[in-house]
Amino acid sequence: MQELVIGVVSSLIATVLTVAAGWFGLSWPRRLLLRLLSRMSGVGVLRSYPKQSAANADLAADLRAARWIKVLTGRGNELARDSFQEAWRPGNPRLESTRVLLPDPADPGGWLRAREDEVRRLDPGVESGLLAKQVSANIDYVTAVATKNASVELRLFDAPHNCRVILTDRLAYFTPYLQETHGRNSPCLVFRNGSAMYDYLLRLFDGLWQAGAGAGPSTRAD
Repeated sequence: MQELVIGVVSSLIATVLTVAAGWFGLSWPRRLLLRLLSRMSGVGVLRSYPKQSAANADLAADLRAARWIKVLTGRGNELARDSFQEAWRPGNPRLESTRVLLPDPADPGGWLRAREDEVRRLDPGVESGLLAKQVSANIDYVTAVATKNASVELRLFDAPHNCRVILTDRLAYFTPYLQETHGRNSPCLVFRNGSAMYDYLLRLFDGLWQAGAGAGPSTRAD
């Protein structure tokens, strides 16, 4: 009975705060709501973004403060952008390691082609084989970085391309890829270390890392 009352009350609070935020155009009630409900549920949500691209500035700041970084991504175009430049710079005394998981462009499981088919329904510029070419270019980029920075490691994974995960020792950025839209337009959630979702995402990354392959020439797309 107590759990039912708590559920009803939390639902009412959520409704009131959401409506108030809409009336006044404020973002702080939404942040407060997230933290209250996160604390009650144990999920650990700290922040939310309507689109992954809207999180870039905060992500860059969190990466600069990180002791270690782990990245699982379906394409990896953002790895060459400003958000990650601090992670690639050699000689950073704070950053101990950066591990990157990118898809195998040879696509033995067909996951890259499946994701390509989803995005092609929305974006006519996505032709057959385009994602594999982009992944190969990003593999070359991270490989070049790793030759100059010994703390950077790269492996390839063969699994469904249905999310992006960026972990640090403090936070986890999680973007579940929506069907028929680019990952940059999918919503992004940030979870704190010690929460149930952070622990799950860390286990997901570590499992794929253990099963991953090195990025050798034989894994590149033609």
